[in-house]
Amino acid sequence: MFINERLTLHQNHHSIKKVLIIRFSSIGDIVLTTPVIRCIKQQTGAEVHYLTKPGFAGILEHNPYIDRLFLLSNSIQQSIKELKKENYDLVIDLHKNIRSYLISFALRKQTIRFDKLNYEKWLMVRFKKDKLPRDKHLVDRYFDELTSIGIRNDGLGLDYFITEQDDFAAKELVPDVPFQALVMGATYYTKRIPDVKCRDIITKYKYPTVLLGGKDVSDQAKQLSADFSEKVINLCGQVSLGVSAGIIKYSTRVVSGDTGLMHIAAALQKPLIVFWGNTIPGFGMYPYYGKNNRPLHINLEVKNLYCRPCSKLGFDHCPEKHFRCMMDQEIPE
Repeated sequence: MFINERLTLHQNHHSIKKVLIIRFSSIGDIVLTTPVIRCIKQQTGAEVHYLTKPGFAGILEHNPYIDRLFLLSNSIQQSIKELKKENYDLVIDLHKNIRSYLISFALRKQTIRFDKLNYEKWLMVRFKKDKLPRDKHLVDRYFDELTSIGIRNDGLGLDYFITEQDDFAAKELVPDVPFQALVMGATYYTKRIPDVKCRDIITKYKYPTVLLGGKDVSDQAKQLSADFSEKVINLCGQVSLGVSAGIIKYSTRVVSGDTGLMHIAAALQKPLIVFWGNTIPGFGMYPYYGKNNRPLHINLEVKNLYCRPCSKLGFDHCPEKHFRCMMDQEIPE
């Protein structure tokens, strides 16, 4: 269910001249808002502003459909003061937490909020009762509501814009033969592909493997690089998000858990093998290619496991101490 606040049913995109979109974090969640940004801009001609946290500005600062990027201040009141000057016609709150509520309420403008299905997710995590929308992606749920103001999904999928500098840097780092990008990093341990599975993935793929991730997995990546010196290029903790996106662009396929780079790979229309650990595709945040494009992903998951999903986010360890949601998965050739 979606929530419209102070939004008249007869309003359409012709009356919208300036829009604020709010999503504070994180990488994947912000990438999933890009079809909304593009369609609002292209179908209304409105001035589109976006509010996010400073740490995620790089995902959006090169997006040509954003006219102005605001970075959330440590003082909410300071952010509100800056945003009030803009006199928006519409606020689209895609984060829906206390801070986004406070900001949109203070702006006193027509606001669209989207139900994050927290109750349905809680039921699934706590009691394994599935009341989630069937085969309904989060992006499509965004557009179900936006049609009420004349905005439709163009079917083109997600956007991620790589700078020429990052593209050049990536091209210099990758081999001149087909290769797979293996995403090792993830915010939560229970979303990371285990070391033993990474070894199987590297072994079964006949071409080189480029390792991507942050400093949190750099020691593991160094060991894999040492053990597979003829097949592995380790870039974990060594390149920026933009360069990582460039490497994904040049890859033949991407192997990932439920991560931000998974969504960037989908934005770049890359074939994906996705290992689902503590989360499930049913939460509605699986790779999104757009209805005009052919889905290129394979979901790997251990179905009917009594403890899964154990969280809508993740943990720094397996609560059941067996990590079967990852360890029981079969590695495709």
